[in-house]
Amino acid sequence: MSKTYNMAIVGATGLVGGTMLSVLEEDRELPIGQLRLMATANSAGKRLPFRDQEIAVEDVAQASFKGVDIALFAGGETASADYVRRAVAEGAVAIDNSSLFRMDPQVPLVVPEVNGQALERHRGIIANPNCSTIQLMPVLAALHREWGVESVSIASYQSVSGAGKEAVQELRQSTADFLAGQPRRQSKVFPHSIAFNLFPQIGSFDSEGHSTEEWKMVCETRKIMDLPQLPVLATCVRVPVFFAHSEAVQMSFSKACDPQRAREILAQTPCVKVLDDTAKGLYPTPIDGEGQDLVLVGRIRRDMTAKHGLAMWIVADNLRKGAATNAVNIARALIARQG
Repeated sequence: MSKTYNMAIVGATGLVGGTMLSVLEEDRELPIGQLRLMATANSAGKRLPFRDQEIAVEDVAQASFKGVDIALFAGGETASADYVRRAVAEGAVAIDNSSLFRMDPQVPLVVPEVNGQALERHRGIIANPNCSTIQLMPVLAALHREWGVESVSIASYQSVSGAGKEAVQELRQSTADFLAGQPRRQSKVFPHSIAFNLFPQIGSFDSEGHSTEEWKMVCETRKIMDLPQLPVLATCVRVPVFFAHSEAVQMSFSKACDPQRAREILAQTPCVKVLDDTAKGLYPTPIDGEGQDLVLVGRIRRDMTAKHGLAMWIVADNLRKGAATNAVNIARALIARQG
């Protein structure tokens, strides 16, 4: 009988944790022995369906990780700070979706299709990158191998689901209120009202005006690509879209590059799909990205501001490819290395 692996999801009742559960459900070949679901005391006792059974949610504060091989953390920084090291001490490998460990030099930050070799040096904790970083990486890495990237500029247009369940509900309610002629209410989640609006702020700003989300993209891109001096500029915008993030990206290279060659390279890149025929109005939108695991790329064209540059449009589901699926792919890669 082939080996099975006991797994746990911490934050199983949240948007990302629930999506992790769905991704695991879809992969019947993943050799899961026992799956345990954990969340705060408020969710303890709730039963969630998985593979023809129902699993009771445990209070993570009271739960033990003994016997768990791989623990997927999706409960935010507080839960990660409280329980990741405990899980590792009790024998689990922790795959953490928060930003807590991402820039720790002792913790690999992994997109398996790009830098899966980094898993070899993990010490029990593996960091899952930020959603907006994850969808950029397969595209950037593939083109870097061909031409050598010299700089990257990104403008991200990020859906409200990146801010959690309350943000999704707020967009629904504020949109309904606006269409009913009701006055705008002060947002409980965002710095501004989100319905029929957008704003260039995700996180707080530093003294130079860069937001925390923008710094995540800068630092994580450099770490995953192993290019610590790579010039990266990011502008992160929250938009009134429920699911899937979009990015307008400019890349400059050390060698002459070509849009058609880029399309050919990306068409052969795992987890990437090219949707690029402007004559037919073909390019990816958030609706195309929602509910699937591919990184969609279109509008590939020359960047006329750079000697050797390309511009493009990149879309992916932030809950799946940008979070849950990448975490599960890390788990798959760990299992493959042990198998």
